Amino acid sequence: MIASLQGCITVKTTSSLIVEANGIGYEVFVPLSTYYHLPEEKAQCKLHIYTHVREDVLQLFGFSSLREKSLFLLLTRVSGVGPKLALNILSGIALGDLVEAISEGQIKTLRAIPGVGPKMAGRLVLELKDKVGEIGFEGPQTSGISPDGAGSVRNDALSALENLGYARKDVKRAIDKVLDEQDSEAETNTEALIKEGLKLLAKVR
Repeated sequence: MIASLQGCITVKTTSSLIVEANGIGYEVFVPLSTYYHLPEEKAQCKLHIYTHVREDVLQLFGFSSLREKSLFLLLTRVSGVGPKLALNILSGIALGDLVEAISEGQIKTLRAIPGVGPKMAGRLVLELKDKVGEIGFEGPQTSGISPDGAGSVRNDALSALENLGYARKDVKRAIDKVLDEQDSEAETNTEALIKEGLKLLAKVR
């Protein structure tokens, strides 16, 4: 099993990367919480890896920290939560907020996460309430992404929210509304744009 991976990012999207190490390109699926902390393409990165093997499928999931990986693994232990849904959950809410929502039984907050319905929200609380505290998040995690211009940020936000399963028309409407209400400095913050877009999209569900 691959436990960690260090190499050059040759392709970077909001849902996956190609990391080249020793002449081999590895496709690694990442949550937005990891994407925020990644350097740009052609730069070196190191990721903590979970290797998912099922029949003829082998997939790599990457994380910027061991705590993030631990929370991912905890989520996959819940009945009905596979690696892809666990990744969506990590992408749909700040890590500290997720731990708080589960430990305090905030069903409404959990239901706002793409792919999490009322039954799944209840299951997350029931099965993980007494376990998430061991991971030790103390609050919302902030990103280390560098501003790179509103156009690129808008495209990244659109791609990220579409990857979470929202319809493109709804995503565009939400992102454009957020940009209309924010100043130019806020527009260059990808994480803030995605978070505000998620709030608006949650109201549409």
